[in-house]
This record gives sequence, C-alpha cells and structure tokens, in this order.
Amino acid sequence: MFKAFAQAFRTPDLRRKLLFTIGIIVIYRLGTFIPAPFVSMSNIRQCTTEMNGTADLVALMNMFSGGAMMNLSIFALGIMPYITASIIIQLLRVVIPRFEELHKEGQSGTAKLTEYTRYLTIGLGVLQSAVVVATANYTLFRGCDVNPIPSASPWTYFLTILAMTAGTGLIMWLAELITDRGVGNGMSILIFVGICANFPHMLANVLTSKGWGAVFFVVVLFLAITLVVTFVEESQRRVPVQYAKRVIGRRTYGGSTTYLPIKVNMANVIPVIFSSSILIIPSMIATFGSATDGWVVWIQTYLGNSSPWYIALYAVLTFAFTFFYTDIAFDTEEVADNMKRYGGFIPGVRAGKPTAQYLAKVSNRLTWVGATYLTIVALIPTIVFNVMGILQGGFGGTSIMILVGVGLQTVKDINAQLQQRHYEGFLRGSIH
Repeated sequence: MFKAFAQAFRTPDLRRKLLFTIGIIVIYRLGTFIPAPFVSMSNIRQCTTEMNGTADLVALMNMFSGGAMMNLSIFALGIMPYITASIIIQLLRVVIPRFEELHKEGQSGTAKLTEYTRYLTIGLGVLQSAVVVATANYTLFRGCDVNPIPSASPWTYFLTILAMTAGTGLIMWLAELITDRGVGNGMSILIFVGICANFPHMLANVLTSKGWGAVFFVVVLFLAITLVVTFVEESQRRVPVQYAKRVIGRRTYGGSTTYLPIKVNMANVIPVIFSSSILIIPSMIATFGSATDGWVVWIQTYLGNSSPWYIALYAVLTFAFTFFYTDIAFDTEEVADNMKRYGGFIPGVRAGKPTAQYLAKVSNRLTWVGATYLTIVALIPTIVFNVMGILQGGFGGTSIMILVGVGLQTVKDINAQLQQRHYEGFLRGSIH
C-alpha cells in the first residue's frame, strides 16, 4: 500500500491531482479558523470553556464543518447547505416532472440540475447563517457570561450573515474544484476532513472525563463498527444480464454476459441524517424556552437522545427513510427500460415490466437487510455512549459510515487511475 502511494506520487498527472486536492483541503481548514466579522474569538474561547456541551443539531453541524460552527468562522456552515440542497433537488425529482425530465436528458440536464443546486445552496446559506447569527448570543452559546458577537446591531448581523453566506459559496466552489481537478468527490472529501478534524478533540474529551480505559474501549468499538461497515458497503447482489447479438453492417455487437450490481445499502447514510435532523428539531425548539417550562421538560424527557422513545423513533424513521430513499435512488423501471433499449435481459425474466418487477423484488429484500444494518450501526454508539456517560459531540455511527464510505470510494478512484497506468493499486497487490 505504501509502495502504491509512492507510485501514485511518481505519476505526474496523478501527483498534480493529489497535491491539488491537499491544497484545497488546507485552504478549507484555514477558513474554519478565520472568524466572521465582529466575532470575538476571546469570548468564544471563554464560552467554550464554560459550556458543558451543545445541542445535538449544533454538535452534528459542528462535526460536519470541522469545528467551524463553534468558532463562528466564515466557514461556520461547512458543507451542510450544499448537502441539503443536493438532497432536496434529488427528492424533488419525484414531485416535479420537469426535474425528472432534466435527469433523463443526460449531461445537459445534469448541468441544469447542478445550477439549481447552487442557487438553492446560497439560499439555504442565507437562511442558516441568519439563524446562527441571530441565536449565537442566546441559544448557540447558551449559559455563557459573555457574548460571542459583542456588537449586536442590524448592520453587524447583516455583514456577518453576508460573510458566512459567501463562505458557503466558496466551500461549494472548492468542493466542485476537487471533483473536477482533484481526486474523489469534492463534497465527500470535505465532509471526511471535517469529521477527522473533530476525532482527536472527541478522544481528548473522553480521556479527560473517563480515562484511558474508556478511550481504548471507544477506539476498539469504532474499529469493530468500521469492519462491519466496510463489509456491508462492499456487499452487493449481482443480477446476471445477457445481451443479445446485434449485427450492424459487417460488425456483430453484444452477445456478452455481465451482471447488474445492486448494493445491500443503496441509500448510504442519507436515511440516518434524515432521521437525526427530524428528531433534533424538537430539542432545538426547546432551547428557546425556559428549562422549567412543562413543554420543555416533556421534550427533554421523551425526545432526548437518551430516552427509549427517542431510540425507538430513531429506528422507525431510519427504516422508513431507507425504503423511501432507495425507491428514489434505484428506479427499477428506468433500469429495465435501459436494458431493453440496448438488448439486455435477465435470464428467465421477460424484458420490460416483468424485469422491473423482478428488480423491485430483489431491491426490497436487500433493503430490509440494509435498513437493519443502518439502524444497528447508527444506534450502537448512541446507546453505548449514553450508558458510559460520554458526550458524543455529533460523533457516532453516522460519522463512521461516512468515513468508511468516502475512504473506500477515494481509494477506488486512485486505484482505477493507477491501473490505467499499469501500476500497483491500493486494493490489490499487483496488476498483471
């Protein structure tokens, strides 16, 4: 593996891509420490020391932003508005026929959907930055003796919101630069970097509060979950596909046998993010009320992340969203039509509607396994941390699934480029 890294850097164009990606990552990490206008870093340090923890949603966003949220930096929102916009545009394909038509138009339609995603990202950036700035002195850093934004005026808020929204646009541009000129998917790479940046801080908190034994247990637990995630994410059902021979002019095309890979977990980590976001909304609303109010006490009792009701709802929502998102991501009718158009068929299954029904049956069976896997992996860290009394800080099963998924895909991308140049890859010892 280390030899393969060395060979990757010996390849001029691949070395340029790797160095370009590393350079973008450095810029991204530097931006997380640059405070937005009128933000007092000394007050933030004092508030961070005084606070015992943050709300679950804030902790989740802080994790994805690599700690930029709690620094109120120009990159405070991180990549979250871009992720949310991408998911919304994808889901709107079911509701808006025009979006589905653009999806089927190929490269030109995809470019148009990307343009809509960018506009929506900026809109979400304005909305989220306004919420962050408006609640910074009262909710985000609740219980602090000093204000992170000392000068609270409309002009101050406007410039701070403008700076954070501009930072969101810059992050979106950096992610697209990595995708176009670097290695791997830019959005995924920046999420990966943000989570990794928080991991040492989380372990330091565990060490301070629970000691070395707890740190060792947490590391072993994460490694065990990583092995399970790696195994499941690489698992797939291969549906055999036969292509009929076609004679065009003097040449014969087709006649080959291949397979259609259907992953066990086609929804990836999206259902877990959906479930977490929905269940965190009541807790965020409760932060605006008094701790002694009856409705606030009810929410904290029954919808807190340590409540059995919360865990049960989390499991149910994860199951439901897994089936919902898989149905959107894997359009069996579209796959069946494409196979029929190019002369492909599944042995023993008629082309067209019977093929779509067969694929839907296979997909549903795999989704039951994938939904169970997502639920277990997402809940185990939450339950264990609650039993041990460890503050998660947004780090859990979701983070591990993202880290493993992005790591595997990036290694595959690098390995594919090495194979094109007849070098050793990351996933195999040698190429003959």
